[in-house]
Amino acid sequence: MSIEIWKKSEVITWSQLLLNSYSKFLGKELIERTNNIEEAKILWFLPFVVVSHGLEMNPIFNYGNQIALTLWQMNWEEFTQTTSKSPVDFTQIEERDKMLKTVRNRGFIDNYRGIRCSSTGKKFLIENVIVWNIVDTNNQFHGQAATFSKWTFL
Repeated sequence: MSIEIWKKSEVITWSQLLLNSYSKFLGKELIERTNNIEEAKILWFLPFVVVSHGLEMNPIFNYGNQIALTLWQMNWEEFTQTTSKSPVDFTQIEERDKMLKTVRNRGFIDNYRGIRCSSTGKKFLIENVIVWNIVDTNNQFHGQAATFSKWTFL
Protein backbone atom coordinates (compact mmCIF):
# COMPACT_ATOMS: atom_id res chain seq x y z
CA MET A 1 0.00 0.00 0.00
CA SER A 2 1.37 3.40 -0.94
CA ILE A 3 1.96 6.10 1.64
CA GLU A 4 -0.68 8.82 1.91
CA ILE A 5 0.50 11.89 0.01
CA TRP A 6 0.43 14.22 3.02
CA LYS A 7 2.75 11.85 4.94
CA LYS A 8 5.58 12.10 2.39
CA SER A 9 8.56 13.99 3.82
CA GLU A 10 8.81 16.29 0.80
CA VAL A 11 5.10 17.16 1.10
CA ILE A 12 5.48 17.88 4.81
CA THR A 13 8.47 20.14 4.08
CA TRP A 14 6.66 21.91 1.22
CA SER A 15 3.55 22.36 3.39
CA GLN A 16 5.69 24.24 5.90
CA LEU A 17 7.03 26.56 3.18
CA LEU A 18 3.48 27.20 1.95
CA LEU A 19 2.16 27.97 5.43
CA ASN A 20 5.14 30.04 6.55
CA SER A 21 5.04 32.10 3.35
CA TYR A 22 1.29 32.67 3.64
CA SER A 23 1.81 33.96 7.18
CA LYS A 24 4.73 36.17 6.11
CA PHE A 25 2.93 37.84 3.21
CA LEU A 26 -0.63 37.99 4.50
CA GLY A 27 0.09 38.58 8.20
CA LYS A 28 -2.22 35.79 9.32
CA GLU A 29 -2.33 32.00 9.34
CA LEU A 30 -4.01 29.89 6.67
CA ILE A 31 -4.67 27.17 9.26
CA GLU A 32 -4.14 26.77 12.98
CA ARG A 33 -0.46 25.91 13.44
CA THR A 34 0.42 22.80 15.46
CA ASN A 35 3.27 20.60 14.25
CA ASN A 36 4.66 19.77 10.82
CA ILE A 37 2.97 16.43 10.11
CA GLU A 38 -0.35 17.50 11.60
CA GLU A 39 -0.28 20.71 9.54
CA ALA A 40 0.44 18.74 6.36
CA LYS A 41 -2.57 16.53 7.11
CA ILE A 42 -4.85 19.51 7.84
CA LEU A 43 -3.73 21.24 4.63
CA TRP A 44 -4.40 18.07 2.63
CA PHE A 45 -7.96 17.64 3.94
CA LEU A 46 -9.09 21.31 3.96
CA PRO A 47 -12.54 21.99 2.48
CA PHE A 48 -10.98 24.60 0.15
CA VAL A 49 -8.33 24.49 -2.57
CA VAL A 50 -4.60 24.95 -1.98
CA VAL A 51 -2.25 24.58 -4.96
CA SER A 52 1.28 25.64 -5.82
CA HIS A 53 3.82 25.58 -8.60
CA GLY A 54 7.60 25.69 -8.72
CA LEU A 55 10.22 27.65 -10.63
CA GLU A 56 10.33 25.94 -13.99
CA MET A 57 10.31 28.12 -17.12
CA ASN A 58 6.71 26.96 -17.60
CA PRO A 59 5.89 26.23 -13.91
CA ILE A 60 4.59 22.79 -12.99
CA PHE A 61 2.16 22.15 -10.15
CA ASN A 62 4.06 20.67 -7.21
CA TYR A 63 1.21 20.61 -4.72
CA GLY A 64 -2.54 20.27 -4.81
CA ASN A 65 -4.57 19.22 -1.80
CA GLN A 66 -7.29 16.59 -2.00
CA ILE A 67 -10.08 18.98 -2.99
CA ALA A 68 -7.87 20.51 -5.72
CA LEU A 69 -7.24 17.08 -7.20
CA THR A 70 -10.98 16.39 -7.15
CA LEU A 71 -11.79 19.74 -8.75
CA TRP A 72 -9.20 19.30 -11.51
CA GLN A 73 -10.19 15.62 -11.87
CA MET A 74 -6.62 14.32 -11.56
CA ASN A 75 -4.60 12.13 -9.26
CA TRP A 76 -1.41 13.34 -7.55
CA GLU A 77 0.91 11.95 -10.25
CA GLU A 78 -1.06 13.61 -13.07
CA PHE A 79 -1.42 16.90 -11.22
CA THR A 80 2.27 17.18 -10.34
CA GLN A 81 3.21 16.71 -14.00
CA THR A 82 0.82 19.42 -15.23
CA THR A 83 1.93 22.96 -15.98
CA SER A 84 0.02 25.45 -13.89
CA LYS A 85 -0.88 27.27 -17.10
CA SER A 86 -2.57 24.20 -18.65
CA PRO A 87 -5.90 24.45 -16.77
CA VAL A 88 -6.22 28.18 -17.52
CA ASP A 89 -8.90 29.04 -20.08
CA PHE A 90 -7.05 30.13 -23.23
CA THR A 91 -8.78 33.52 -23.15
CA GLN A 92 -7.17 34.30 -19.78
CA ILE A 93 -3.52 33.27 -20.22
CA GLU A 94 -2.23 36.84 -20.62
CA GLU A 95 -4.25 38.12 -17.64
CA ARG A 96 -2.93 35.25 -15.49
CA ASP A 97 0.67 35.99 -16.49
CA LYS A 98 0.24 39.66 -15.49
CA MET A 99 -1.29 38.61 -12.16
CA LEU A 100 1.62 36.26 -11.37
CA LYS A 101 4.09 39.04 -12.17
CA THR A 102 2.22 41.36 -9.79
CA VAL A 103 2.36 38.69 -7.07
CA ARG A 104 6.09 38.19 -7.69
CA ASN A 105 6.69 41.92 -7.14
CA ARG A 106 4.17 42.58 -4.36
CA GLY A 107 4.26 39.29 -2.44
CA PHE A 108 0.55 38.42 -2.74
CA ILE A 109 -2.85 39.41 -4.06
CA ASP A 110 -6.20 38.53 -2.55
CA ASN A 111 -8.78 39.29 -5.22
CA TYR A 112 -8.01 37.19 -8.30
CA ARG A 113 -10.71 35.49 -10.34
CA GLY A 114 -10.47 33.44 -13.50
CA ILE A 115 -11.73 30.49 -15.48
CA ARG A 116 -10.08 27.09 -15.19
CA CYS A 117 -10.68 23.74 -16.88
CA SER A 118 -10.51 20.28 -15.34
CA SER A 119 -8.64 17.45 -17.07
CA THR A 120 -11.92 16.44 -18.74
CA GLY A 121 -12.60 19.97 -20.03
CA LYS A 122 -15.15 20.94 -17.38
CA LYS A 123 -14.88 24.74 -16.94
CA PHE A 124 -15.24 26.52 -13.62
CA LEU A 125 -14.91 30.09 -12.39
CA ILE A 126 -12.65 30.62 -9.38
CA GLU A 127 -13.17 33.73 -7.27
CA ASN A 128 -11.65 35.53 -4.28
CA VAL A 129 -8.39 33.73 -4.94
CA ILE A 130 -5.39 34.52 -2.76
CA VAL A 131 -2.07 34.05 -4.54
CA TRP A 132 1.25 34.41 -2.72
CA ASN A 133 4.97 33.89 -3.20
CA ILE A 134 6.65 30.94 -1.56
CA VAL A 135 9.94 31.86 0.09
CA ASP A 136 12.21 30.23 2.64
CA THR A 137 13.67 31.80 5.79
CA ASN A 138 16.38 33.44 3.63
CA ASN A 139 13.74 34.99 1.34
CA GLN A 140 14.84 32.66 -1.46
CA PHE A 141 11.96 32.41 -3.97
CA HIS A 142 10.61 28.85 -4.50
CA GLY A 143 7.37 29.41 -6.44
CA GLN A 144 3.83 30.60 -5.91
CA ALA A 145 0.72 29.22 -4.26
CA ALA A 146 -2.99 29.91 -4.39
CA THR A 147 -6.02 29.18 -2.26
CA PHE A 148 -9.72 29.68 -2.84
CA SER A 149 -13.00 28.38 -1.52
CA LYS A 150 -15.36 29.71 -4.16
CA TRP A 151 -15.82 28.09 -7.54
CA THR A 152 -18.77 27.78 -9.88
CA PHE A 153 -19.07 25.27 -12.71
CA LEU A 154 -19.88 26.93 -16.03
